[in-house]
Order: sequence, then structure tokens, then C-alpha cells
Amino acid sequence: MPTTIILTEDALTDADVQHIADLQTEQPERYRVLVPEDTDSDVVSAIIDHLWSGELREAGEDLVGREPTPDEAKVTAADRLERSLTLLRATGVAADGEVTAEDPVPALAAAVSAEGGPDGVQGVVVVTYPHVVADTLRRDWASRARQKLRAPVLHLYAGTSEIGD
Repeated sequence: MPTTIILTEDALTDADVQHIADLQTEQPERYRVLVPEDTDSDVVSAIIDHLWSGELREAGEDLVGREPTPDEAKVTAADRLERSLTLLRATGVAADGEVTAEDPVPALAAAVSAEGGPDGVQGVVVVTYPHVVADTLRRDWASRARQKLRAPVLHLYAGTSEIGD
């Protein structure tokens, strides 16, 4: 069964689902979605990202350390996963997924391996917001996944039609 694996830091939107479908040459039979428990572990990078995006309140919250508790992070990730699966299933395709640890790249590699390796999946898609520091230094999830998997990984910026590096 051809599977596309999606790693996303937030719940997918209708636009994200449409962009993923539009960029694939043929519709997969199944989507597997991975959502990490928490994505703001690098405070300095998060502050820079928020300032670059004009999100002053969020930058201030990062500065004073308002990180979610582990339980809050799990609940948030589970909600994001369920909303993403609902949108994908609405397209008529099977979809499942899981909440991963804060660093989702090992879970992504395990999911690809479970499908038979890079040649066993139809595609790997990483959906994130722009992260100025991580994207520039190639420490973003998509770049790290490409290095680990030694396979093409499509990087989409959430809610837009922009493709990341």
C-alpha cells in the first residue's frame, strides 16, 4: 500500500492537505502523520523566529520561559494529530499517525524503515513554519531527515504554498 509519511509541527490545514496532494504525482493510499510533543526547545531560535515573524508577544513568552508542561505538550500534540487525520481522511484516503518525542527525526526514520525504507514509501513531507535559524543552518527537520534517510524530503511551510529548502 503506497504510503506518504508526513511530519508536522502543527495541525495540518485544508491548504496544507491540498498542497501535499497537488505536489504528489499520484494519490497515496495511506498517510502516516507524525506530530512531536513540543517544538520550542531552542529558546534563542524560537525568539528570533517570533521576532522575524513580528510575533512580539510570543517572543516575550519564550523569553520568560512559558514552555508547556510535558502533559500539556502531549495533549496539544494529540489534538494536532487528530485534526490532521480528520482532514486527510476527508479526502477519502486512509490516515493514521502518532505523537512522537520532542525530536521527531528518529521517529520519522523508524516510520520510513517500517514501510521498507526510502524506496518503500511514496513520499516524505515535512510541514513546518519558517524557522530562520534552523532553516539557514540546515538544522531544520527536513534537512536532518534528508541526511538521516538519504532520500528526498519535501519541505512545505505550513499554511502556504511555499516550499522550504
